[in-house]
Parts: sequence; C-alpha cells; structure tokens
Amino acid sequence: MSLLDRISIDPGIVHGRPAVRGTRMRVSDVLALLAAGADESEILEDYPYLERDDIRACLAFAAAQADHAIIAS
Repeated sequence: MSLLDRISIDPGIVHGRPAVRGTRMRVSDVLALLAAGADESEILEDYPYLERDDIRACLAFAAAQADHAIIAS
C-alpha cells in the first residue's frame, strides 16, 4: 500500500474533505497539529487510532497538492 492509499475522499465523510482512511480525522487536522508543534509521538498518543504512516500520508498528500505547474504569461 502506498502512503497516499491511506487518504480517502468520500462525500459522506467529513463533507468530502481528505481524511485518513477509516477515520474522520481530516488531513488538515493532522497538518494543523504538526504546524502547531506537535510531534508524531504526541499525535499518536492523543489519537491512538492513527499510525505513523497515517501522519506521513498526510504530509505526502499535502506535498502532492502543493506540487502543481505554474503557468507564466
């Protein structure tokens, strides 16, 4: 399974926002925790249903979203 397979987008779960597969934890929630200074261990302690690879999947998803072509005119 690739890391991105851990992220799902389902209109019936968190209004179609990207989430960790099998949970209602949004990618943006994990990213916000990391941005606020939480480390992986703290996140995993607070959200025991997550795995280290789920956190890495959120980062990989964000990196893929940020990598887009820029068209200059």
